Amino acid sequence: MGKYLAKRILLGIVTLFALMFITFFLMHSIPGSPFAGETSRLPASVRDVLIQKYQLDQPISVQFLAYLKNVLHGDFGTSLNRKGTTVMSIIQKGLPTTAKLGAAAFVVAMVAGIALGIASALSNKAWVQGLAAFFGTIGVSVPSFLLALLLMFVFGVWLHCLPVIGLNTPQSYIMPSVALAMSPIAMISRLTRSSLTEEMKQDYMILARSKGTSKKRAILHHAMKNASIPVITYAGPLLATLLTGSFVVETMFSIPGIGAEFVNSVSNRDYTMIMALTIIYGAAIIVANIVTDLITAMIDPRIRLK
Repeated sequence: MGKYLAKRILLGIVTLFALMFITFFLMHSIPGSPFAGETSRLPASVRDVLIQKYQLDQPISVQFLAYLKNVLHGDFGTSLNRKGTTVMSIIQKGLPTTAKLGAAAFVVAMVAGIALGIASALSNKAWVQGLAAFFGTIGVSVPSFLLALLLMFVFGVWLHCLPVIGLNTPQSYIMPSVALAMSPIAMISRLTRSSLTEEMKQDYMILARSKGTSKKRAILHHAMKNASIPVITYAGPLLATLLTGSFVVETMFSIPGIGAEFVNSVSNRDYTMIMALTIIYGAAIIVANIVTDLITAMIDPRIRLK
């Protein structure tokens, strides 16, 4: 286990370095400048000073090595579009809000998705199957922004029972969490249903029932343990994605999170912000995958970590 973990961590570091390398060179190959929007206001001499200050006049390889050295010392630089503001201060301000919303959406997705999957796998009632199919169809076919608009109209404008702006109260988490969670609910319910249906047909389940084990106990102690592996595999990257934010949902509900920074940094060519967000997102995905592999190996001894 220790050797496997060390290899995965080393591979994760290499992957993150490759992601940084590719992102850095790609964003510098895009035509334009971080100061392009200021061309009409800044004299040429001032623009030249700014370019020299941020070392944008150096070869790309030199810039990358200098940036990598600063990152290894914990310095992600200052924002090129918010003069005098460090990148980490921007991230530290918005990331906690985004993380809380993402965690709430993750809990909603896991609870609702697993419950729907179990119900549809074990129940023969038509209305249960129809309910699961309904949520599955909504999650796959309806975009999050359209679902968010519908929730805002029904519960915010029509019924006046839920706030539509910010995350100031526990009730304000409900609509954005549901909007973010609906698509994962559809995926998790399908994974749970297909896995549990398959496990119910296995020989060990038939043997357990033949020994007098109740159906409920056999499902909880045997079938669910193995059926949860595909769900856990999907849940790891899902958690990392939700914790790093959704630009559309955060914008619609006026949530001051970090989701908007992903889009604004690219459109404004804020190189330091792009790199910092890329590193955070990439590191979150890598850590989530490693943790997921370890959990699945602990649940199912048949999975060998080599």
